[in-house]
Amino acid sequence: MKICPLEISRGLFLTIKRTVQMFNNSKFLLFLLLGISLIGCKSSQQWEGQGPIQIVPTESKPIYIQAKKTFDVGSGIYLSNEFEGARLNDAILVNDTLIQVFISPENEPINPSPWYAFKIWSGEEKAIRLKFTYSENGFHRYYPKISKDGQTFSNFDSSSYFPDTIELQNGATRAQSAEVRLNISPDTLWIAGQDLVGTKHVDVWKQELLRHSFVSKTKIGKSTQGRDLEVLKIGESDDSRMVMAISMQHPPEIPGFLALKGFVETICGDTRLARKFREKYNTYVMPMMNPDGVANGHWRHNAGGIDTNRDWVNLNQPETKALTDFMKRKEAESGGEFFFAADFHATWEDIFYTMNEELEGNSPGLVPKIIKASSRKIKGYHPNIRPGEGNQRGVTSSSYFFFEHGAESMTFEVGDNTPRELIRKKGELTAKFLMKFLLKNKSA
Repeated sequence: MKICPLEISRGLFLTIKRTVQMFNNSKFLLFLLLGISLIGCKSSQQWEGQGPIQIVPTESKPIYIQAKKTFDVGSGIYLSNEFEGARLNDAILVNDTLIQVFISPENEPINPSPWYAFKIWSGEEKAIRLKFTYSENGFHRYYPKISKDGQTFSNFDSSSYFPDTIELQNGATRAQSAEVRLNISPDTLWIAGQDLVGTKHVDVWKQELLRHSFVSKTKIGKSTQGRDLEVLKIGESDDSRMVMAISMQHPPEIPGFLALKGFVETICGDTRLARKFREKYNTYVMPMMNPDGVANGHWRHNAGGIDTNRDWVNLNQPETKALTDFMKRKEAESGGEFFFAADFHATWEDIFYTMNEELEGNSPGLVPKIIKASSRKIKGYHPNIRPGEGNQRGVTSSSYFFFEHGAESMTFEVGDNTPRELIRKKGELTAKFLMKFLLKNKSA
């Protein structure tokens, strides 16, 4: 099976990196090896993604609230988690140049995908090493990013990044911990697993969209910690035909939100296609399904200690309950239907989780057509599509959207390290072909 030539397996990348280090970290050799690996990657097997998801209890349970503080570790070095979205549970100075940071989850059991975000500075310039250490079930998933202003992030240079990898039984590799080398000074640096996109960032984006006369905002409930749960309406239709899009059920999955931005902004665009679509379809968007988790720097769960993407059957959490009530109310008030729904996430590599293609909703065949048509517009890109095998309702959002509302649905997963330009393009093309195909749909 073919894969996108822009994507490299974690094991392959680490093999390349170790080879580069043997040759004195030559960047030229790194680019050469990457080029060689990409030439042959089309023959590699696609990532299989996750298997079937079981129903689990979703009643709220306690979470660990990290203490917000500035850590004075000695030698004039300071680290801080005193900002929204931060995750740093402890830090110690092991020796003059090595600082060990500890990252723990909000509760357990939990998907072991540790989020981290913190600031670091010192009284004078010095070269140090940072070692990331996780709880027993955690491992180092996110390639570290660095920023001088907390706004614009870039990856650490590969010659300064040293993952402590082990090989698993299936031949894959996993970094149990990692170490980075950097220079610190009185000027603050931000270190994070992904770009920082917090509740304030999303609020600013929503305000920008609300400048359009065809965009409005509705509060549909409150989170456990009292944050507003809001839905945007894009369009000037009568709700007889509707679309739903959500993101950030899992706080660190920022690339998924970036894809949603491209998707939404394309529907809001000043093109003939977008204007015509907004006349016939209203698009509803809940860009931040888990504001408490985002604000508190959670690995995955909400303030109720639950993965909300496992709560679409039980509906015990305020976030899932608010959105499902909203969708049911919209259908009841207008007599309309949801024709499409997408949940934007991020994971190891790009993948689309779709419904069993033998099942038919309100617009049969829509999702595969969108994925295939949009992918053809990206040179060398071959989509990784994983249709469901059964015909029973599952526990995730996309299953809820399909079985309860008939919306042709998918979970749009973006790779953790997918280039930002490609993420944007995928979101834009998905919106473009969604609008094109739905406008041609005679049954709608």
